[in-house]
Amino acid sequence: MTTGLISHPSCLDHETPPGHPECADRLRAVLHGLEQEAFQYLVRGEARQATREDLLRVHAPRFVDRILGPLTEEAVREHYVHVDADTVMSAGSAEAALRAAGAVIDAVDLVADKSLDNAFCAVRPPGHHAERDKAMGFCLFNNVAIGALHARAVHGLERLAVIDFDVHHGNGTQDIAYSDPGFFYASTHQWPLYPGTGSPKEQGANGNIVNATLSPGAGGEAFRAAFSGRVLPALEVFAPDIVFISAGFDAHRADPLAELCLEEGDYAWVTSEICALARRVCGGRVVSSLEGGYDLAALARSAAAHVRALMEA
Repeated sequence: MTTGLISHPSCLDHETPPGHPECADRLRAVLHGLEQEAFQYLVRGEARQATREDLLRVHAPRFVDRILGPLTEEAVREHYVHVDADTVMSAGSAEAALRAAGAVIDAVDLVADKSLDNAFCAVRPPGHHAERDKAMGFCLFNNVAIGALHARAVHGLERLAVIDFDVHHGNGTQDIAYSDPGFFYASTHQWPLYPGTGSPKEQGANGNIVNATLSPGAGGEAFRAAFSGRVLPALEVFAPDIVFISAGFDAHRADPLAELCLEEGDYAWVTSEICALARRVCGGRVVSSLEGGYDLAALARSAAAHVRALMEA
């Protein structure tokens, strides 16, 4: 398999206050882990900037303009500006967010034209909590949703699927997909936990949403059962044209922000299973983007296991 790694140095310029869990060292840890000899054959690329047109496929115009205008200007003056209690912008945040979304767009283009079989976008800020008109949960723009709707608009890939194994429910992606019958969203996540969405009863206007909840303390056996029993069968029935992964690694047992007990092997397994299904239904088209993961060592190991599985798919 030919696997791409797409990132951009500007993603390190999104600064957060000391002690904030979503820090630049997260991305440094991931990139350092992917410098090992085992990853020498990754096709490495620098992300473009997403355009306003790209963003508007997902986000409301006033929201986009506020992030790129007044909030950025305030962050330049004040060094930090709080979008909400958890979500912070600095002078470099808007550029980082444009590159993060642009990375997923680049990955879509390269996978769609078969230059790559699959790709991992090592970016920040993350995206899956960002709703159409709201930044939250460390997220500014919804990177995977922007990439997904680009795939539809530019490449005619009508049936879109996002698989999210971050420990937190991706309320933003669910919000964007909810009423779109051609947009499938499935999430495994700890329940209850921030942001409070993701009940199994939330099934979308067209049955296109699957939420598989995991209890605090659950480990790899429960995680794999949720995928094998619910997520993967529903994904196969949906038969997407392209599969996106919201690759959060904060369900790892070492992560400080939650209480699930996954290991690197669980991430390798689920990546392999998603890729095998994608080969059957959509020519293997898979685009993954980094979401959470806040223990640096566990994050680096887990991301490496994920990317190795993409390369071996």
